[in-house]
Amino acid sequence: MIPVSSWGRLSADPHHVIALKDPFQIQSVVSREPLPGIAHGMGRSYGDVCLNPEGALWTTTGLDHLVSFDIATGRLVCEAGVLLRDIQRLAIPRGWSLPVTPGTQMVTVGGGIANDVHGKNHHLCGTFGDHVQRITLIRTNGEIVQCGPVTNPEWFSASVGGLGLTGVIAQAEIQLRPVAGPWLETETVPYGSLDEFFQLAEESESGWEHAVSWVDCVAGDNTRGLFMRGSSVASSHGPPPKPRSLTMPVVPPVSLVNRLTLRAFNNGYHYLNMRKPGRKIAHYETFFYPLDNLQGWNRMYGPTGFFQYQSVFPPESGRDAVQAMLKDIAGAGEGSFLAVLKTFGDRAPAGMLSFPKSGVTLALDFPNNGPRTHKLFERLDAIVREAKGRIYPAKDARMPRDLFEVGYPRLSEFLEYRDPGISSALSRRLMGS
Repeated sequence: MIPVSSWGRLSADPHHVIALKDPFQIQSVVSREPLPGIAHGMGRSYGDVCLNPEGALWTTTGLDHLVSFDIATGRLVCEAGVLLRDIQRLAIPRGWSLPVTPGTQMVTVGGGIANDVHGKNHHLCGTFGDHVQRITLIRTNGEIVQCGPVTNPEWFSASVGGLGLTGVIAQAEIQLRPVAGPWLETETVPYGSLDEFFQLAEESESGWEHAVSWVDCVAGDNTRGLFMRGSSVASSHGPPPKPRSLTMPVVPPVSLVNRLTLRAFNNGYHYLNMRKPGRKIAHYETFFYPLDNLQGWNRMYGPTGFFQYQSVFPPESGRDAVQAMLKDIAGAGEGSFLAVLKTFGDRAPAGMLSFPKSGVTLALDFPNNGPRTHKLFERLDAIVREAKGRIYPAKDARMPRDLFEVGYPRLSEFLEYRDPGISSALSRRLMGS
């Protein structure tokens, strides 16, 4: 047994770790496993969706081979453990890009599908699962299921955003999106109210490919933030940025994110960026993945780790719900340096348990301050219930089961496709097994 943590570092429970390296051996490995297991990629999920304490953990980072890439059509076939980073570095110089990418490129294709990740362009491209054409799924009874939007679509809908609970994703075929190159024209626009944020979001949907904002989570009723948007552009701006080797070297004895540092950072970040608004050319790695510049940044929250709380609200209740959340968070003196506020487009979810839906989403990190933090989460949960929103399972480590059930109305349909030989800490907490 080996202690394993997820990105939030909230626990380090023992796991029976088994490395999957050969796609042709997955079937025999998972079918002979006496303990329930779960596939585990880079462990970048914040909570417990990728953990299985006292059970088997099938690590997939050894399944890292590209099978084929058609440069004429942008069709890519790869194993589940391939990193999004490696796809981007292969495809972008050749005029193609992942259509959807989250805020870090250090995640696997299998993890991106299992959590149906989203990016800054949901209004234009939907989620990661919207661009997957085929999945090879291996069940613990030895069955191999090929599924996609046309072939076995019910299995596909259950597995995209299915939290890894329908089988082990072994291989995937993805349709990439044409891009002009590695550069984007970007713009930063300061805003001073939620009304200004929603106005910027609406006008950006028709003119920009990507849109996201930073919001000051300690400002309370005096909402302020920075709206950032970008679109791919043909440019010979210069060479790609040099790889940075900055690493958070140690776990500090206490969280570096606290009431004093939080207010000071947010004030400094806001005023620094207010002084340099406007348009510029940026490399895709700088725009999409700023946090990847500091490896191990999750250690700054100290030995007790941190939570991420990401929720989404429908358009009719979103503004008031976000305002109420920001007020409660500021009043509690909790929150994070990088609070993210953005809107989702009006698109049908790709998966039965996909998180994104039409409306506005707010994501924040919170240091684990024990009962004080959980007390705040109970108030935020009440806002989510009242506004008919839901919480993102890929980021979650503690949401109540009833809130999960009401937020995901297709749960009973999804349960028919669960693999009985697969279990996770999240599934036991929210589904009972």
